[in-house]
Amino acid sequence: MTLRASFRQLLLLAFVLMALLLGAVSLSGLQALQGLLAQSREAGQQSVQLNLSTRGLAERSTDMERAARQYLVLGDDTVRQRFDDAANQAQALLLPLGQYPPTAALAQQWLASVVRVRSQLADGRLPRAARGEAVAAEFRTLDGISRGLTLQVQQSLAEHNQQVQDALETQRNRQVQQVLVAIVAAAMAALAFGLWLTQPLRRLGRAIVALGEGRLNEPVDIRGPSDLASLGRQLDWLRLRLTELDEDKARFLRHTSHELKTPLAALREGVALLGEGVGGTLGTEQAEIVGILQHNTGVLQQQIEDLLRYNAAAFDARQLQRRPTVLHSLVEEVVQAQRLSWQARGLTVVVEGDATLSHPVDPERLGMALGNLLSNAIRFSPVGGRIRWWVGLLGSTEDRYIALQINDDGPGIAAADRDHIFDPFYRGGTQPPPLRTPTGTPTRTDPPRGSGIGLAIVREQVAAHGGRVQLMADAGGACFRLLLPLDAPYA
Repeated sequence: MTLRASFRQLLLLAFVLMALLLGAVSLSGLQALQGLLAQSREAGQQSVQLNLSTRGLAERSTDMERAARQYLVLGDDTVRQRFDDAANQAQALLLPLGQYPPTAALAQQWLASVVRVRSQLADGRLPRAARGEAVAAEFRTLDGISRGLTLQVQQSLAEHNQQVQDALETQRNRQVQQVLVAIVAAAMAALAFGLWLTQPLRRLGRAIVALGEGRLNEPVDIRGPSDLASLGRQLDWLRLRLTELDEDKARFLRHTSHELKTPLAALREGVALLGEGVGGTLGTEQAEIVGILQHNTGVLQQQIEDLLRYNAAAFDARQLQRRPTVLHSLVEEVVQAQRLSWQARGLTVVVEGDATLSHPVDPERLGMALGNLLSNAIRFSPVGGRIRWWVGLLGSTEDRYIALQINDDGPGIAAADRDHIFDPFYRGGTQPPPLRTPTGTPTRTDPPRGSGIGLAIVREQVAAHGGRVQLMADAGGACFRLLLPLDAPYA
């Protein structure tokens, strides 16, 4: 189903989702840390208050003991009032300790001890010495309770601080785990979105390559974001339009060529009759004119036939019948097919490289391209020269190609011709060397000037296989390299 959202909108949505995921984890961790910080702050305030209470309680206990002892000696009510004031202040300081669960029981014991001291001070039935000993014993008990309160406060606060530290460490570990999980999830989501969103782009790239290589029979079907799907439909329209134009061109070439062949045949027949003297004996100048006419009508007929052959080759290249083929053996078959031609020039042809390398190709179409390259090499090689074929792999691990390369000992390709050497009907300035007899005189079997479609056919056939043909510079003669992608599919 075609998505209505565009590529830009989906990409923005992916970034927003990843940002929300990371933001949610960050906010969750921030809230947890804020809660722990609040607990830590509250614990700190409570620690200060409890420490002040225990310290103040010890001071008030000393004041109470001093006032009690003075009251027992002097019996002065003013001194007794100082005791009561100190006791009241101590009770106020004891209030936080009574509300703190770990010290609540000790706080109650401390209050009970103060009550007993007051009772002993008010009991006039006992002798003064006995009351003094009882009050001193009670204050010793009170001091023990105060020390217990101090120790309990310190121990409880230490335990609470350790709990806060443990909670902080636990939250930190949890936060690290959440962040790692969020990062992994975001990375996986980004990878999934990337793969999903880039698939239409890869299909667009393959469709453009197919159009460039002339594979117009492959429909362009791009599924994905709306803008990429729309671009795919436009490319498919372009494919259909190019198909129509290509068919129109082929039809025009066929019709025009056939229309030209009929009057041309009549013209050649008439010129031949003139040359044979059917219309009367020809003078020297007339015979020369007839010879010129015969030569040019022959050239014109050859060009028409070449045009038909090139058009047929370009059409047949789009209808490959691929099958696994050992390329080294294919090259050897091409070499054997032209054995008489290269032996006639005393050439040596060798085939080197990987003898087991197999690849799905159309052996007839690729063999045509190899045959044209070998034919050119034979025509331009000097007598007794050497032609070398090489078959193997080139490129990196990620981008590998099958290479079929041919070198000859000829004059090579002129610099001015290199940019146009694969253009149809282009003939460069370099001419084949003449054949010579053992005495050094040229023979009559010299190869004629080429029509300029051989390399164009090579390019068509190689491009139909998804590859390309290169002219290698500085090779000491003409050197052509055919590169076929290693992952070429079966037709």
